[in-house]
Amino acid sequence: MADTDKLTEEEGRHLLKVARQTIEQELFSRKDQGTSDSDLAEKFSEQRGTFVTLTIQGGLRGCIGHIIPRETLIEGIRINAINAAFRDPRFRPLTKEEWERVRIEISILTDPKPLSYSDADDLLKKLRPDIDGVIIKKAYHQATFLPQVWEQLQKKEVFLSHLCQKAGLDADAWREGDLEVLTYQVQAFEE
Repeated sequence: MADTDKLTEEEGRHLLKVARQTIEQELFSRKDQGTSDSDLAEKFSEQRGTFVTLTIQGGLRGCIGHIIPRETLIEGIRINAINAAFRDPRFRPLTKEEWERVRIEISILTDPKPLSYSDADDLLKKLRPDIDGVIIKKAYHQATFLPQVWEQLQKKEVFLSHLCQKAGLDADAWREGDLEVLTYQVQAFEE
């Protein structure tokens, strides 16, 4: 990620606060606290891909995002915070009882770039663990893993097999060499 694309720690903390306040307002039926976006950093009005991840005691509790930007950075954080908390189909909606234990992580993405490769061995050589988020596509199947997933799936073969299964493909589909593969990088902030 280019330095000009990176957010400062202060900007990251602000976006974490926005994510937490947004979920809290929805969870406790509070009115919008009336914060204006007009005086925020110019970067917040740029269109960027974003993900919001919720965890409880290190376990995933929700993760939703947009790889391709659909809205401004700050709006993406708000939308994906709500979606991760209440609309992730893998989990029931977040409860008030869980709220104090939830930790939030936000991810700001670079634009995905195609990764050309000749075969499975070449694909393995070109992937960069802990750096690249990976998108795979084949026909109507598609899935992504953020770079943070490398922490749990450190072996490239295992990472790709799980990603294929997430996309609804056979675990070994990546070995066939006919997947469209794109990579992107992330700047993450967590509470």
